[in-house]
Amino acid sequence: MSDLDEPTVTLDVRQLGPVERKLRGALEEQLTSALQAATERVRAGYAGEPVEVVQQQLLAETRAGLHHDIADAWQPDPAELHRVAATIAHQDTIAHHAAP
Repeated sequence: MSDLDEPTVTLDVRQLGPVERKLRGALEEQLTSALQAATERVRAGYAGEPVEVVQQQLLAETRAGLHHDIADAWQPDPAELHRVAATIAHQDTIAHHAAP
């Protein structure tokens, strides 16, 4: 399984309040699940868009899979979203070049 198949969300404890710290594990699981589902949906619908567009799609799809309170508060790592988006675009490019 590649890194793209299992993107994960890790929350920075220094940026969490007391309640969020207590719920950190559950929040990370929920965010990771939403990001993984979004990655699959965006990958399935990928049609050659630039990486920046794919990154915005990932963010929108992930937030759509979360309770609005969590979605509104979540500040994802832009570098991680960019990495996942770039991997989607790169894998599509490889697949098209490998096709007969």
